[in-house]
Amino acid sequence: MRIYERLRSELKMRSLRITSQREAVLSIFVENNGKHLTPDEVYERLAHRNSHISKATIYRSIELLEEMGFLSKINFGDGLERYELKNEHGHQHHHVVCTECGQIYALEEDLLDDIEKIVEKRTNFTITDHQLNFYGLCPKCRARHEEESKESQVQKLQK
Repeated sequence: MRIYERLRSELKMRSLRITSQREAVLSIFVENNGKHLTPDEVYERLAHRNSHISKATIYRSIELLEEMGFLSKINFGDGLERYELKNEHGHQHHHVVCTECGQIYALEEDLLDDIEKIVEKRTNFTITDHQLNFYGLCPKCRARHEEESKESQVQKLQK
């Protein structure tokens, strides 16, 4: 079933109105699949379309889309809540985040299935999803740090 049909079906099942604003917000995530967008970024993208939708409506729509399982909320520890289109076939992918420049890399492999089974067994939970983020320096930032370190050592030797 196409994503917009799923949206309409889910809204109807919840006795909520099917609005063009909700579909427009979802369309931004569909068009930017794999990107991690803040509500403000969604607002900017809709504004470029000359769409007249308030930030409040965008925030409410995003919250509803997350609640209905269309979006995943992600926090990379920088104080911003980002969202991405949720994979309808299971778990979300994981991320590697550069602590220097903020670049975010997606890891498509889900290597936590065994750990998830252990957690379910120990806690008697039924795990429905999980998120894992790794933090470090991307290759560009690491190279820049190494170069700065070499320059600093040369300067110390020259003194």
